[in-house]
Amino acid sequence: MAVYWCLAVFCRLLRLPRCDGCSVAKDTVFWARGTHLPDWISDRFVRRALLAVALSGLVLGTLASFAGYSSAAQVLWAAGTIPVVIGLFVSMTRDLLAGRMGVDAVAFVSMSAALLLGENLAGVVVAVMYAGGNLLEDFAVARAERDLKSLVDRAPRIAHRHVDQNIEDVAIEHVAVGDTILVRAGEVIPVDGVILSANATVDESALTGEPIPVTRAKGDPVHSGTVNAGETFELRATASAGESTYAGIVRMVTAAQTAKAPFIRLADQYALLLLPVTLALAAAAWLWSGDPIRGLAVLVASTPCPLILAAPVAFIAGVSRAARRGILIKGGGPLEALARTHTVMFDKTGTLTVGGARLVAIETAPNQSADEVLRLAASLEQASHHVVAAAIVSAAVARGLKLETPEDVRETMGSGLQGRVGDHALRAGSYQLVCGQTKPQPWAVRAQRRASWRSALSVFVSADGQLIGAILLADELRRETPRAVQALRAAGVKRIVMVTGDRADAAETIGAALDLDAVLADRVPSDKVEAVAVEQRLHPTIMVGDGINDAPALAAADVGIAMGARGASASSEAADVVVLVDRLDRVSDAVAIARRARAIAVQSIVVGMALSGIAMVAAAFGYLTPVAGALTQEAIDVAVILNALRALIPGWTYGRETMQPAAARALRQGHESLEPALDRLREIADALDEAPAEAAVTLINEANTVVVRTIVEHERDDESQVYPRLVKILHDGHGLAAMSRAHREILHLSRLLARISDGLKAELADKYLVRDAQRVIEAIESLVRIHNAQEEDIYEHATAE
Repeated sequence: MAVYWCLAVFCRLLRLPRCDGCSVAKDTVFWARGTHLPDWISDRFVRRALLAVALSGLVLGTLASFAGYSSAAQVLWAAGTIPVVIGLFVSMTRDLLAGRMGVDAVAFVSMSAALLLGENLAGVVVAVMYAGGNLLEDFAVARAERDLKSLVDRAPRIAHRHVDQNIEDVAIEHVAVGDTILVRAGEVIPVDGVILSANATVDESALTGEPIPVTRAKGDPVHSGTVNAGETFELRATASAGESTYAGIVRMVTAAQTAKAPFIRLADQYALLLLPVTLALAAAAWLWSGDPIRGLAVLVASTPCPLILAAPVAFIAGVSRAARRGILIKGGGPLEALARTHTVMFDKTGTLTVGGARLVAIETAPNQSADEVLRLAASLEQASHHVVAAAIVSAAVARGLKLETPEDVRETMGSGLQGRVGDHALRAGSYQLVCGQTKPQPWAVRAQRRASWRSALSVFVSADGQLIGAILLADELRRETPRAVQALRAAGVKRIVMVTGDRADAAETIGAALDLDAVLADRVPSDKVEAVAVEQRLHPTIMVGDGINDAPALAAADVGIAMGARGASASSEAADVVVLVDRLDRVSDAVAIARRARAIAVQSIVVGMALSGIAMVAAAFGYLTPVAGALTQEAIDVAVILNALRALIPGWTYGRETMQPAAARALRQGHESLEPALDRLREIADALDEAPAEAAVTLINEANTVVVRTIVEHERDDESQVYPRLVKILHDGHGLAAMSRAHREILHLSRLLARISDGLKAELADKYLVRDAQRVIEAIESLVRIHNAQEEDIYEHATAE
């Protein structure tokens, strides 16, 4: 049975197939006996076993030597070396069959020569170093299994097909082109088709990334994988399930993953040079001295453990450091590829933006309160499951508004809803639903215009037949997005591109705000894969995304980075890197960490090789015996490992004070606490457009109160309490001086507003004074928002990891 187990391990090392129906397997004694290799005997298990054998041989042989049993010691050292040599021979054979040859050849020659020349102690020391290095590398290059489970689980399996005036459930594989399919509310559309019934509201976020559902008219095409977000409708199939859009996404992910070249170890790039040099120097030492032991000493001293250990240790350290930042890098291969990044491609929705409908503004009719408009709308929207309704309710809850229970609610899918809240008859939705064909009032025209500029969705609200306000919802940039783009350029990324399924106008607005190098809009998943391929042909390329529609592009890129905190699990599985926290700036952190880890790995390899070269020369001239050479090499290994471990820490934190994350978080929360005040200033500035004199006086006095009690107090606290702490942390005090200049400008504008407000009466509030007050209020609101964003960049820079 021992023979069979040895054959089993041999087959595992060579990765021979294990299949009961395989004729080749049946021709072997091992498989003919019906013995199966347990699943727990993996490559990693074999490598651990080899390390355990080598260590045991070294320790037991050393103990036997000290006890005076020199013959037993030689046997034990040889017993610890031989299994490693056999395993190394199998590994080399496998690599040669695959067309590769790396550092293993030097280690094999040195251990084999040591056994042949009777230098068993030197052989087992090299065996321990080699086996330990391989096991260490396992931890660096092992990556999570990537399957298509999420994609497959989400795919519909049943379709409701019309057959002779009846509806029957059939497997989607049985749906043929031309079949009439019923799609109920909330269901995933099973196949591509065209709409046969009235308008349909479809959530296409799974394919395009666009978070807001769209309305499709009769005759419009719809795609499999999207969701019916409205009422039940019928479609006529234009493609079978296997040829539909969603099945194509699954195929593209599979093809892109299998097309990736395997990761070639960084050390192998240097081994091709080291191997002939080592053999030549060992042969020269032997011929010149006439002593084969001197040639062996050269081989042992040259055992390339710096090559074996430096890259995996540095990469493990880099992966560990990234994990502390909430970045999961699936092995040393993606880390090494990240370090070579030239081009970064971003999806828009959910990646550069927050990903979903968010409240961006509340436009109100004259003499109406923004909070009351939001409260009434949110109370009514509680009765709807629409994504827009959820966004409105969430915004109201975040403001602490007390909502009422709606009654008699009727919803018109894709348009809005109506009902009663308290004593009010409410309508909320599109302008046509709320107001019909009436001409919009001037403020409503302004609301529509602003919504168009911001690519926002307008939800108009009426109470008792009177239009009282409009709620603007849009997908906004993440707060950290500008900083993340800037950090990528600082990290050495030369080209940044946005590729999205969204409309060109919305995409161009984002691209201009971020100063991107290119914007590719209206791209379906297959277009994204093609765009990635085009960039890949020019330079190493990263793709960053978060949705199912991004999965093929993530799998096709040199490195795919998934925003996994909120993103689809399919994109996380297709990606090489997953950002586990909802922070886009972690992408630039990943690139910076990878570049530093790779630089340290290369440095360790070069220094280790240089030191090993010195040891080889010393051994060639007889200054090092084989055992001394092995011990010298061990000292070199320790130095290499210690240097490689520097990748665990950022290079710029030595000897300088840093801000703790909790402190930076508290400062950011202080900025967030200003948001209601800034929103109110914007509302006041808008309200002054049409306010009569008496109302204008009230609004100007309110704005002055808000500025004095909230904004001025905050800026003075920053100047006196926060900035003195930052001076001790930041290298460059000039940037902080510029921020102090912004404080002075804010305080100056607040004094101007106070002078306008002081003693103001209705008879003095002409249109020129009101306009001056508007300008000051708008300047304060805009300057404080920009200033807060700049301060948050400083806080992030000053924060310790």
